[in-house]
Amino acid sequence: MGDDLPPDLARLRTLETWAAHYLTRIRARIAAVERHQSQQQTPAPTATPPVRPRLRSGHASGPATPPVRPASGPDWGRAEAGIGIPTTEIHRGDCWAGGRSLVPVTAERARAELADGAQPCAVCRPDRVLNRT
Repeated sequence: MGDDLPPDLARLRTLETWAAHYLTRIRARIAAVERHQSQQQTPAPTATPPVRPRLRSGHASGPATPPVRPASGPDWGRAEAGIGIPTTEIHRGDCWAGGRSLVPVTAERARAELADGAQPCAVCRPDRVLNRT
């Protein structure tokens, strides 16, 4: 094997850090392109009006229930954990914990993200459905 990598641990760690940073940038660009492409596609007209989440008032009946995503949404989604945290979470498309930043992905892409180290959502547990336990 033609080994073009440095022999010492310090430089190898530097390259590892650079590669991880660059992979994060690539994934962010992929997410932006996917988001742009999904916005470019015009949704097919539906016969039923969009589903509005029902929230209970916070009065005597207890706390508000989490909103439910419409059934017409994506089957799977990816959400970035935040600035400075390189963790990505995979969610089911109807998961309320995905937040507004949920980027639609295919089942194959969700499986690949989980295989690459993305965390499955602790609420909707997509890893169980995608045959990853």
